[in-house]
Formats: sequence, structure tokens, C-alpha cells
Amino acid sequence: MLHFLFSTILSEGQVIILASLIAFLLTWILLLRPFPFLPRDHGRAYAINGALSKGKLRGVGLVLTASYAIVSVLVLHSTIEYLIYCVLIILIMLSGYFDDAAETPWSDYKKGFIDLVISIATMVTFLMNDSPEIHILSYSIALPAPVYFILGIILIWTAINVTNCSDGVDGLCGTVTICILLSYALIFRDSMREYAGYSCVMAAVIGAYLLFNSSPSSMLMGDAGSRTFGFFIALLAMKSGHPLSFLILSLVFIIDGGLGLVKVFLLRFLKIAIFKNTRFPLHDQLRKVNGWSDTQVVVRLTIIQILLAVAFYFFFV
Repeated sequence: MLHFLFSTILSEGQVIILASLIAFLLTWILLLRPFPFLPRDHGRAYAINGALSKGKLRGVGLVLTASYAIVSVLVLHSTIEYLIYCVLIILIMLSGYFDDAAETPWSDYKKGFIDLVISIATMVTFLMNDSPEIHILSYSIALPAPVYFILGIILIWTAINVTNCSDGVDGLCGTVTICILLSYALIFRDSMREYAGYSCVMAAVIGAYLLFNSSPSSMLMGDAGSRTFGFFIALLAMKSGHPLSFLILSLVFIIDGGLGLVKVFLLRFLKIAIFKNTRFPLHDQLRKVNGWSDTQVVVRLTIIQILLAVAFYFFFV
């Protein structure tokens, strides 16, 4: 691979910077003339400003994931374990892309089952290569492998879906995801090793996408992108050795998209109604009820995300 060539003349940090630059440029070029087979958005009847998305390219997450996979495998150091994760990243992207392209959206149960299968495959791979040990502050806890396996599945499923639910405002999901990825890369660079480099490359890919997705956007990543990002964040949380860090470093997504999932779950299965006067995802509440513009939503939630990362570094690391 190209990593061997580059690593003989550049430091590891320089290779990561080079890979990130290549990923940014490759993604930007691919998005300048997007693939003609990408679907068009039909607009969302119940979303705030959903009609404004009608006709825009959707499912661009396919391009983002392809660009990321090519650069990360060719330019950065890759192990068999990572190659398996790359395959799983592509599979979770395809599950979102086919949903984006479908005339009738897939059911929640169908997507949930796919998430479960991919989560199981991920945890099998993880536990074959990593220790089921978690770190909390200065303490290390070795969990029984079956317990870590179940908790890991819950983490992956949650990350996929809260990230997906937060993708409803131009630039929001991409910008917050970049903050999360770079937080992991900086805070846990020693324990994550090569995965810190992978997170930088993914951040560069998303940065190129934001050139086209900032308000008013010309294209949308769709489920192909948001589901992929959620999966990737969960993977980083586990590879950092601090999986509980997800609760703080992804708190914006958890509140914005996750509370809506809790609301639907309780109402659908237990007939318990909560947050009756609050719209979810929360960004819809902020726009319709609080009168925030799209730009205000993105900037303010991004600032909150950055402050959470800073607080986590000073108080929990």
C-alpha cells in the first residue's frame, strides 16, 4: 500500500495530514460532478422546511464513504481488523443508501434488524482483537466478554440512530460529527493509535461535503452518510478504551435525536407519553417554536459540542 512508501519519507503525523488532504480533495472533486444515479430527495412532509429539500441530490453518503475507504486503506496503515471494519462501514452505508433510493422508505424494524446484524459482526471482530476493558477516570474495569458484547451492540445501535435522527438541518450533522471525530483523535490519540488517523481522514471527507451542504445546501448525505457516521463514532468510542465517553462527546446527538427515539419507543410499546409539548428531533423545536434560523441551530449546537469536548478533557481524562 501507499502507506509503506509514504512512511519511509514522512513521519506518521505527516502521513495523516497528507491522507486527510487527499481525502478532502478526492471528495470535493467527486462531489463537483456527482454520480448521475444518485437519488433525489422527495421532501419530508412532517419536517420543518422539509419541502426545501425536494429535488436535491440525496444519498451522497455513498460518495463520502467510498472516498474515506479508498484513502484510509491505501494511504494509512491497515490491519485485517480494520479491513473488516471497513467492510462493515460500507455495509451500513449501503443499508442507508438503498433506503435513500427507495420509493417507499424502509420500515424501522427492517433497518433495526440490519443495525443489529452489523453490530453483532462488529462486536465479534472487536472482541477477537481487543480487550473487554473499559476506563473510567483513572480506573480500569475488565468486563466479562459477554457483558461487553451486549453493551457494545447497544452502543453501536444507539450511535447509528441518534446520529441519523440529528440529520435534518443543513450542515448540522456534518459539523457536529467533525467536532466529535477530532475530539477523539486529540483526546485519545495515544490509546487509539491508527484510529486517530482514520478519524482525521473521515473529518476531512465531511469537511469537503460541507462545502456543498452548508445552508442553503445543494446535496444531502441521507441515511447513507448519517448512519455511517454514527457507526464510526461508536467504533472510535470502543477503540479509545473509553466507550462511556460517547455519553459526553456525543451528547448533542443524544439530546437532539436520541430523546425523540425514547419518546417514540415509550409511546409505541408502553403507551407512555413524554415530552408532549416538545417536537423531536430537538432542532425542529428550536426552529419552529424558538424561532432559531438554520445557521443559529448549527452554530449554537456546534459551540455546545465543543464546550462538551473541552469539559470532558479537563474533568474526565
